[in-house]
Amino acid sequence: MNPVPDERERIRAAMDRILTGNPQRSNGALTIVALATEAAVPRNALTQRHTDLKNDFYEQVRARGQMPDSEMRLCQQIVKLKTLRERDKAEITQLQTDIEALVRAVHQLTVENRQLRAELTAPNARVRVLPTQPRPAGRTAMERQPQPWASAPTTGSRPCS
Repeated sequence: MNPVPDERERIRAAMDRILTGNPQRSNGALTIVALATEAAVPRNALTQRHTDLKNDFYEQVRARGQMPDSEMRLCQQIVKLKTLRERDKAEITQLQTDIEALVRAVHQLTVENRQLRAELTAPNARVRVLPTQPRPAGRTAMERQPQPWASAPTTGSRPCS
């Protein structure tokens, strides 16, 4: 594909318009896409055929103390990701602390449970089994809920009304 004869001149004129803040065809962003739109050339004209003009455009943007929009978006994304990473690190630290505390609690309860079971089986046990609470009269909670494995109706079921 042969470049249009005045393509380089249109790109240079578009660079001047964008850098001076007077774009005519684009949004004036400091990007190759905006430069290509402003110059009325395809983007690949800058990325493949006229890479020297693309590099020159970015050099002029940096020389003016500005940053290309694509780099600004990347920097903003980096800041956002660093913030998220710091939050994640803090959350992970908290979760690790919680895990350690929970492991200690489970270990302590396991030790106490073993001691109580050992005392319960001892001949002179100081531990007593507490009596269970009496169930209310009528059906139990298990009888009230239909069981998926039970195919036959229970004996205490009410007739359909």
